[in-house]
Amino acid sequence: MTKIFGQLHKYRENNRIEAKEATGGLPRSIWETYSAFANTGGGVILLGVAEDKKDRRLYPVDLPDPQRLIAQFLELVNDKRVVNRNLLKPSSVAVEKVDGKEIVVRRVARATRKENPVYIGGNPLTGTYYRNGDGDYRCGQAEVKE
Repeated sequence: MTKIFGQLHKYRENNRIEAKEATGGLPRSIWETYSAFANTGGGVILLGVAEDKKDRRLYPVDLPDPQRLIAQFLELVNDKRVVNRNLLKPSSVAVEKVDGKEIVVRRVARATRKENPVYIGGNPLTGTYYRNGDGDYRCGQAEVKE
């Protein structure tokens, strides 16, 4: 994976980028974002990154243990009680240094037609998400059944 977030401050959260501070460990909301990116157009989850409340610029924070976050994510992404499908490849994750701080860059591919829907919590009717702008939204039952 090539380094792309060296100038992190130029990026904003959008339909393809989600920032999560993750200073207290792997955030629970990461799974909603994983599902949303997989079911929409794919995207990048940045751990160890916060968003400025005023201008929405992204900036790195002190991430205590990036490798532990990666290991925890890899363990949970293979747990069917957490998420039904692991779409990640070994090249889907990297640790990058930005302004002297390490961040985790995790690429989530768009699921193929056969892989859809990607859902969390063991139930596609309540755990399927899509991405719109910079937010993750739960799909309605009619959308999931299509």
